[in-house]
Amino acid sequence: MDLTVIVFGLGVGILIGMTGIGGGSLMTPLLILFAGIHPTVAIGTDLAYGAVTKTLGGWRHLRKGTVDLGVSKWLAFGSVPGSIAGVILLDAVLKDRPDTLLIGVGIALLVVSISILFRALFLQAAIERERHTVELTLGTKIAAVSLGAILGLLLGLTSVGSGALIGLALILVFRLTPHRVVGTDVFHAAIVLWAAGLAQLFYGNVDFGLMATILIGSLPGVLIGTALAGKVPAVVLRPALGCVLLGSALGVFSKAGVDVPTWTIVGVPVIVGLVATGLHKLRARRRPSDRTAPEAVPA
Repeated sequence: MDLTVIVFGLGVGILIGMTGIGGGSLMTPLLILFAGIHPTVAIGTDLAYGAVTKTLGGWRHLRKGTVDLGVSKWLAFGSVPGSIAGVILLDAVLKDRPDTLLIGVGIALLVVSISILFRALFLQAAIERERHTVELTLGTKIAAVSLGAILGLLLGLTSVGSGALIGLALILVFRLTPHRVVGTDVFHAAIVLWAAGLAQLFYGNVDFGLMATILIGSLPGVLIGTALAGKVPAVVLRPALGCVLLGSALGVFSKAGVDVPTWTIVGVPVIVGLVATGLHKLRARRRPSDRTAPEAVPA
């Protein structure tokens, strides 16, 4: 039993419970970069363990009333077949091409890290349009199925994106409130991860010993994370997670043989983190004046 993998599972489980993201986005590169697991097995095992972990988190969010079941259902109509198609494509085309697969994982991580940073830094205006539930019009259903299919395919191929990218869609497309975003994201992820995980099991890409070791840490981590949800400022947590994933993407590119200067793996995320901190402080200074400005205008 590897204590390092248990600690990885605990940390990732806490992030899943708190934010709905961090499962495949963090665990897959951790297994590849630090545990030396073959990319295909890392992806398959991550999907299988993620299904169990997010089922626990999804159940707890469902009980708290933070899940939009209608949006989850229509997303799943696209994401379940999409994820299975991704697993089939992975086994048929990329299984014996680890460098190509690593580049694919790196690209997915890069997309997720950018989406998290964008969400944290530039979506303040979306807060004004948030809503607790979504009216399921024909257009909404078509959008949900289409988004689910695309993101499900990416998930099946790389195990990345079940939380971060779906979460971004729940904000930009469906405009749900923050707590409903997290709850709906985790609940839907449990559904699509079971589909992808079972498909990976069929192809023999799941290491049960490794999965059990991760679960020892991740299951209590999810319980801790869901209890902390809403208590730790997302304005701090999300940019930090985005920077970590950016570093993970660069590390995976380096392992795939891409000529990535060693300093950038740590240096670039640190620079981005400093910029994000500066932007946050600048907004915090402007906010009081923004609130008081209208009061200065005579009636």
